[in-house]
Amino acid sequence: MMLRHLIQVAGAALCAALATPAAAQNFPSRPIRMITATTVGSGPDVIARLLAARLTEALGQQIVVDNRAGASGLIGAELVARAAPDGHTLWMATMTQLISTTLYQRFLMSKEFAPVGQVASTPFVIAVSAGLPIKTIAELVAYSKSRPGQLLYGSGGQGTTPHLCMELFKSMTGADLGHVPYKGSVIALTDMMGGQMHSTCAAAPTASSFIQSGKVRVLGVTTRTPTNLAPGVRPIIETVPGYELTGWYGLLAPLNTPAAIVERINQEMAKALRTPDLQERLIGVGAEAAHSSPAEFGAFLQRENMRWSKVLKDAGIKPAP
Repeated sequence: MMLRHLIQVAGAALCAALATPAAAQNFPSRPIRMITATTVGSGPDVIARLLAARLTEALGQQIVVDNRAGASGLIGAELVARAAPDGHTLWMATMTQLISTTLYQRFLMSKEFAPVGQVASTPFVIAVSAGLPIKTIAELVAYSKSRPGQLLYGSGGQGTTPHLCMELFKSMTGADLGHVPYKGSVIALTDMMGGQMHSTCAAAPTASSFIQSGKVRVLGVTTRTPTNLAPGVRPIIETVPGYELTGWYGLLAPLNTPAAIVERINQEMAKALRTPDLQERLIGVGAEAAHSSPAEFGAFLQRENMRWSKVLKDAGIKPAP
């Protein structure tokens, strides 16, 4: 009986090994669905459509972008997690959704999906109302400490990237800033223009039009090095050693998707992201091409999950009831 069982197990393993190359060779056999857990016209949606058009040409099958916004990204995450692991369902995931899935401890990107690769990145900036006598990151820290409980920062909501951007900043500098959650970063920036809000962290492309008004002053960019998406703005890390935050977009597939299929998608994605035309179009929507291998993206997601788990815990941020 034991010998028969071992033969059956070995046979099943051999069939699985043989099936993987066959599945990859026949992939894709029908249209591919690319889920975004955001609304039509949002950054992830636009980037998904740009990439989908290129992959449609490369793979020979239509890639349809399917917007499934709601529940802090958990609706889209669940659809992908429960889909067949055959490469015909993908998720254009973002840093914001990594934070929300970490906050709710559901559909963790680093454990419950197959990483395909990073697609692009977006810098954030920390800014203040131009009515404040603050022109540098160091001055923001000192000014807030000298006025405990008086300065407020707005974010796009509890557990969003702008929220954690500022909580990380507070934990590393001791800045005294109270949190006011809004229903979107644009509303927080609008209130900052009017002087009702003192500070915020926002995606650099979102903040650009407000900066041009002269009523919002940018103090620093969250990337490790200067970026063309925030021209002339120095990195915060120069004042606060170790501080870094970069918004990102990446492709995930259902767990157990064959490695050969994941690699095929990644290779076609890499070719697309190397083309100057796609790079220019990404810049136009406030993102920079940032390709990585499946292994690199998987390791990155594990680091991000651990990092933001600590920030959420230290800041006492809990899921909404």
